[in-house]
Amino acid sequence: MVHKVKVNEARLARHRRVRAKVSGTGARPRLNVFRSLNHIYAQLIDDESGVTLASASSLEKGFGQPGGNKDAATKVGGLIAERAAAKNIEEVVFDRGGYIYHGRVQALAEGARKAGLKF
Repeated sequence: MVHKVKVNEARLARHRRVRAKVSGTGARPRLNVFRSLNHIYAQLIDDESGVTLASASSLEKGFGQPGGNKDAATKVGGLIAERAAAKNIEEVVFDRGGYIYHGRVQALAEGARKAGLKF
């Protein structure tokens, strides 16, 4: 019998395992990453009060390029860092969402670091 690997279920299990250990505060929010086939999204979340402080995605109006590649991920990382700086947030906890730290997730993280966010 052939067993098909359920990739998203495995990712969600990894995400739940990481979320049990990682949480964001008002001073140091969680930078959450979600990656779909065509776009990439990032949110700054304060888990203590359950509030999203800032968000950025490749779906935004005027983004101007396809959202499913590393260049777009770098640009989204820069956008989330700018929005964090506008709210006086300098440090975050990185939550890769169960994805491997490679490709678009890594590009988003490096773009955010380059724009001044520390994690």
